[in-house]
Amino acid sequence: MLGKPKAKYIQSLGQKKHRDEEGLFIAEGPKIVAELVQYCPQYVRQVYAVKEWIKDQSITGDMDVVAISPEELEKISQLKTPNQVLAVLQKFDTTGPITVKGKISLVLDTIQDPGNLGTIIRIADWFGIEQIICSPGCADVYNPKVVQSTMGSIARVKVFYTDLVEWLPEQKDIRIYAAALKGKDITNINPLKEGLIIIGNESKGIEEEILALANERITIPKKGKAESLNAGVAAGIILSHLV
Repeated sequence: MLGKPKAKYIQSLGQKKHRDEEGLFIAEGPKIVAELVQYCPQYVRQVYAVKEWIKDQSITGDMDVVAISPEELEKISQLKTPNQVLAVLQKFDTTGPITVKGKISLVLDTIQDPGNLGTIIRIADWFGIEQIICSPGCADVYNPKVVQSTMGSIARVKVFYTDLVEWLPEQKDIRIYAAALKGKDITNINPLKEGLIIIGNESKGIEEEILALANERITIPKKGKAESLNAGVAAGIILSHLV
């Protein structure tokens, strides 16, 4: 049985203010929760699930799994259609220094749409990108819609937030590539082993101040008449050529 105060508390984690205060976030759905339980069990605080989901799992250790009814799940869910299980997790540790040498990292400038950010995290995971550096204007990585869109990749890709105007100039001896409408055709660039790839805002692109810090502007060759590409789509195409 899930008490009303507890249900209200879990619901509150849908808001950034409460997530920041508590250092917690929520994830929902069988696939996402199963991946988080597998890849980062140390961060899982509680799992609230219907009996059918619990019966199908082989959870070991002392993980706190609470059986609840579908009606109780509906009260704590952020989804329009609740899906079997909700987990409360501790936020991941991203307090250490951001190391960029010897790897490719994505840099995101004001990606505000939660679905886009979650999709980019999932794409990064697909291409083996271990970290993403976001400007403070990006959506919160722990927004339930972001978490949902990552489909579990949030467990494998570290996401940092920092002031890009201050941080980028400090990255010495590493190439910085900026995705722009005009630049070097990515199909003419050899695969990279190291570098920072900047993806800009969904409608405005990369801020001029940040764009000026790039060593090279790169572009996806255009054949049709569309003005621009979705940020997630652009990230996927760029990584498919440069990784």
